[in-house]
Amino acid sequence: MTTGPASLVRWTAPAGPWTEPDLHLFPQDGHRYEIVDGSLHVTPPLDAPHEAIVRALVTTLRGAAPQGWWVCARLGVATGPSHLVPDVTVLRPDSSGAVWADPADVALVVEVEGPASSRYDRLLKPSLYAEAGIPHYWRISDGPTLHAHTLKNEGYAQPQSIAPPELVKLNAPYPIRLAPSTWV
Repeated sequence: MTTGPASLVRWTAPAGPWTEPDLHLFPQDGHRYEIVDGSLHVTPPLDAPHEAIVRALVTTLRGAAPQGWWVCARLGVATGPSHLVPDVTVLRPDSSGAVWADPADVALVVEVEGPASSRYDRLLKPSLYAEAGIPHYWRISDGPTLHAHTLKNEGYAQPQSIAPPELVKLNAPYPIRLAPSTWV
């Protein structure tokens, strides 16, 4: 195997906006490649604590999911010119099963904040998810603390925040008991 500059794959940016097929240019290297309104956004690989929270959350959500619901780690969501990859996506029963989920099929998206994604997860992604009509957005911050947002009109209402060691029952996307302190 050749290493060094000669082994690098060469590519050029598209002449216009980035589109979903352009995402196939990139290697599966742990980075998260997303498109926001035709612009490429890249997040560095995630660390072990982040991955542990994602796995624990997927396990918790799957354990409570009614029959027919799908809980997926890193399933992309296509929202017009944007292609986003949440940490966790919950799909309603009878969803399309597309490679990029239709927002109409999505009941919940979850983002676990990291040092490189904090502003993106707090500001930009919620506005895009709300614009797409996704009814529930959860953000996990340090602690871990769960911030559960519900769509109201054209944006997410003030979140319900659940901090360790609190145990709480939520009714959306389906009835579930959560204890964020168990996710670390």
